[in-house]
Amino acid sequence: MLEEKNDNLLEADGNGTDSTESTPTVTPVETTEISNEAVAPEANVNQTIIEAIADTNAEESEDESLKERHDIPMQDYDPLSMEALVDELNTLVSNEKVLSIKDHVEEIKKAFLAKYNHLIEEKKEEFLAKNQDPNEEFQYHFPLKSKFDNIYSVYRNHKNEHFKSLQTSLKNNLENRLAIVEELKELINPQANIKDILKHFNDLRERWKNAGPIPKDKYNHVWNNYHFHVENFYDYLHLDREARDIDFKHNLEQKQKIVARVEELVKEEDINKAFRELQDLHRIWKEEIGPVSREYREEIWNQFSDLTKQMHDKRELLFEKLRGAEVENLAKKKEIIAQIEVLATEKVNAHTQWLAQIEKVEALRAAFFAAGKVPADVNEATWSAFKTAVRNFNSFKNSFYKDIKKDQNDNLSKKQALVAKAKELQESTDFATSTPIMKQIQEEWKKIGHVPRKYSDSIWKEFKDACNHYFDKLKEQKNEESSEEVAAFENKKAYLETLRAFQLVGDHKTDLEGIKLHIQNWKAFGKVPFARRHIEGKFNKILDALFEKLSLSKKDSDMMRFANRMDQLSESNDSRKIESEKIFLIRKIEEVQNEIFQLENNIQFFTNTKNAKKENSIVLEVRKNIAIHKESLEVWKEKLKQLRNLKQE
Repeated sequence: MLEEKNDNLLEADGNGTDSTESTPTVTPVETTEISNEAVAPEANVNQTIIEAIADTNAEESEDESLKERHDIPMQDYDPLSMEALVDELNTLVSNEKVLSIKDHVEEIKKAFLAKYNHLIEEKKEEFLAKNQDPNEEFQYHFPLKSKFDNIYSVYRNHKNEHFKSLQTSLKNNLENRLAIVEELKELINPQANIKDILKHFNDLRERWKNAGPIPKDKYNHVWNNYHFHVENFYDYLHLDREARDIDFKHNLEQKQKIVARVEELVKEEDINKAFRELQDLHRIWKEEIGPVSREYREEIWNQFSDLTKQMHDKRELLFEKLRGAEVENLAKKKEIIAQIEVLATEKVNAHTQWLAQIEKVEALRAAFFAAGKVPADVNEATWSAFKTAVRNFNSFKNSFYKDIKKDQNDNLSKKQALVAKAKELQESTDFATSTPIMKQIQEEWKKIGHVPRKYSDSIWKEFKDACNHYFDKLKEQKNEESSEEVAAFENKKAYLETLRAFQLVGDHKTDLEGIKLHIQNWKAFGKVPFARRHIEGKFNKILDALFEKLSLSKKDSDMMRFANRMDQLSESNDSRKIESEKIFLIRKIEEVQNEIFQLENNIQFFTNTKNAKKENSIVLEVRKNIAIHKESLEVWKEKLKQLRNLKQE
């Protein structure tokens, strides 16, 4: 801000010469008196304000392109994203004069690097959390940083070229202006013709206006000397008083117009715009308008100086309001930092919950950057506290992912083992054995958790391809079997009519061979579609009727029926029904054994009585039942033996 620059600038009509500049020797008595405008009544109050304005004008006089910088709004770049900052930098460098954007570029650079360095810190922490190998060096390529560096390099080259050209020009212009001052000294010559002196004087004034910018550190010194000698020319030489008075009057009118314009600017709502114009008016007052008559110098200067102070006071009120806004922004940012610090201590145990936490921090980060500027004296500390809070959150988050990384590596090993199994089976043609195993592998895969992201897609593709390859082969095989099963159904359907027409001839051996032949023929047709397996029930009913007519023992008949049913189960490859049948047989055997044991206990009771030698009818009945149960037990055991032999095949 202007009030912070503390540069010394002299008042617009010249406040005396630099002590190092020799004062020309002149004869008139007024020689020792310098412009009355050099002494302001409120010098202690206004001097700093005037000097600050003059300092800015001196800088702009060194490089006239700086005058245009105020036409470019100075934004608050902190809330902008890095992408927006790069775009803004590119727009300025491509379209504006290099020194007009000096302050803008430096603010953009500061905002961009702060965000970039913060990003790199986060990426490095994530890298260290995921990589335990000390030999692996952290690297992170951020294309936007390269783009920023390229644009900034263009700006820096333009600036260097500009300064190189400017230095030569400033040196030449300074020498030219010093020469003009020397010529002004020589004008005071009582022996010369007044008209020639006036013509030479006007030529010098015109040359001075067109002499161009000079170094700002020489600005006040050179301008004050020039004005000093111009005033000497008017005051100490006996020139044409009428011409001098006309010039004084014109200068006074110009300065009165400036005073009137400043009075209007004091009422202007856009204070920054008004103050900028005030700076231009100070420059015009000093550089373009000559002195006024001695009687008006102090009065007109005091008016201008007092109005300048009023404008400065209004500007100070604006700055005070802005400082109040900065204090409010500081409170907002402190609250945001506090919320991030809380999130850095909230323990969550699931990836989805961490995603929600990360989203909250990102929202708080955006709010922090959007909160606006804070007082300059706490800006660095506030930024540091924000970075620390975010860093602590990231460390807390990374510790969680570091813990689950081990679990993910374990999961990876488990899934790699399943992939190996699936690949071993993918070419198998033993579908009855391999299909349950493949289905079990798929179920196990579903139960295993996440693997490291960089392996997730590849290992899933390996597993899926192996499974798909196997089940595609299974599908082809089933399609082939399907047509065969339909044909088997049609053949069995037709064969049922043949079987219904079959008649026993009465010869036991012949009839038994005939029934066995029908069973063999039926088996030879093969399996039928699952949805049409009801035809097997029809076949069994016809067989049962034939066995009833056949003079077979109950055991033989029962075993033949059981054998036929087991053959059908074997052909259907229905392991579940086979297992259920096995459990049923074991239970029946246990039941019959228990019955026999109970009956034998009962017999033992009767044999221990007095009349044990004479078995009554009850005992005989029990013995008969025991014999029946033992015969039944043999049948059940034979069935279980056949079933077990069936499973071993």
